[in-house]
Amino acid sequence: MPWDWRVSLYTLTKGIAAGVYLVAVLLLALGRLNLASPVWRFQVPVIAGLFLAATGGLLIWDLEHPARFYLIFTRPQWRSWLVRGGFLIGGYSVVLALHFLAAAAGRPELTRPLIWLGLPLALLTAVYTAYLFAQAKARDLWQNPLLPPHLAVQAGLAGAGALVPAALLAEPRLLAPLLGILAAASLLHLALVAGECTLTHGTEHAHLAVREMVRGRYAVAFAAGAILQILGVVGLAFGAWAAVLVLIGLLLYEHAHISAAQSVPLA
Repeated sequence: MPWDWRVSLYTLTKGIAAGVYLVAVLLLALGRLNLASPVWRFQVPVIAGLFLAATGGLLIWDLEHPARFYLIFTRPQWRSWLVRGGFLIGGYSVVLALHFLAAAAGRPELTRPLIWLGLPLALLTAVYTAYLFAQAKARDLWQNPLLPPHLAVQAGLAGAGALVPAALLAEPRLLAPLLGILAAASLLHLALVAGECTLTHGTEHAHLAVREMVRGRYAVAFAAGAILQILGVVGLAFGAWAAVLVLIGLLLYEHAHISAAQSVPLA
């Protein structure tokens, strides 16, 4: 059975969960954020943790037998990216919990060494879905080698967008770099989407899937997503409210992309 809206929503919640940490680490590296910041100490682990919990809930809900989700951990099939992703999410959640506990204990300096674990786990959490999709060998649109870096870009976009309200509430000086990251990630995302829709595809199956996404039954969601993202990028010059448009546009694109790949008959 084709995956439904839960998988589309899961890609956004997972992107936010991973991207919040990735963007925060980037701001630390650029000197725009410090370990004593309330955004780094509390808002990053709380926002990432909440969206990671939502991601896990959506994944379990989408299983054919949700009550048996524990078998992923007790009887793992290591060749499956569903299992690998479950362990990645679990490991990332432990890092976020330790980050929050260190901050709550008044020891934010302990969050620095956690970055060595948190950074690769956040990045892998963002991109593992590309390899999960690629295991569906009959869905040629997902056999794209640019899908992992595209998901990393989407995570940066989603993470920056989710941190905008946190900056407004706790640290307004972070707004400028966050909006800059959001705009840059959005433009790169749109460029990757344009490439996917215009470049020659290796198989007729992939070509048909792109046609369904761009001109077929998912064209409205695809076009609306692109328009909202373009309006959002332009709107960022006038206010942080435009981040909402960018995130909605990303969700619409994900829905169109995931649905279109499954719309081509297998036989």
